[in-house]
Amino acid sequence: MYAARSMGWWLARAGWLVLSLAVACASAPATTAMPTTAAKTLNLGPGDTFEVTVYGEEDLSGKHRVAEDGSINFPLVGKVDVAGKGPAEIAAAIEGALRDQKLLRNPHVSVFLLEQTSSQVSVVGAVNKPGSYPMTRFMTVVQAIGAAGGLTAIASGDNTIVTRKANGELKRFKVPVNAITEGRANDFPLEAGDIVFVPERIF
Repeated sequence: MYAARSMGWWLARAGWLVLSLAVACASAPATTAMPTTAAKTLNLGPGDTFEVTVYGEEDLSGKHRVAEDGSINFPLVGKVDVAGKGPAEIAAAIEGALRDQKLLRNPHVSVFLLEQTSSQVSVVGAVNKPGSYPMTRFMTVVQAIGAAGGLTAIASGDNTIVTRKANGELKRFKVPVNAITEGRANDFPLEAGDIVFVPERIF
């Protein structure tokens, strides 16, 4: 009699656990496969920093921060409007200005984005310094978590979720942060506006 009651209790308990897991899985956010291509580069705005290299002209090369009016002051050229342009467009604009002012006959310019303070990502959950952080060139999930002070002792890194708004809809990507830091998976490229959520472990 006691054994039968005990068995019945365990069967009921098992059924409750299965039901709980089913509900949890149904309510968990849907995730999408991690993208295999690098994140797109957004156009620059005030406060963003980039580096210009004019090949063969060290005096014209250097770092620039976009002013509030969306321009930079380029050596010998003066004001160059860069807001709303990507790195390739900015390089073309500088090349055109150097040619138009007859400073260089055939300039070759490259522009490398260093930091996008006009665009940010948010890191929340089980990190030491949750908050919003400016985009850097080719920023990844691991780099963003590093900017947020790293994972806490109770973080469930392999269950990290990146939420991204694309074409008017939200997409969620599950990112195995622990596997990435151990070299067992590729890092995840971020885009401006992404939200990185690191959950706590369930003990």
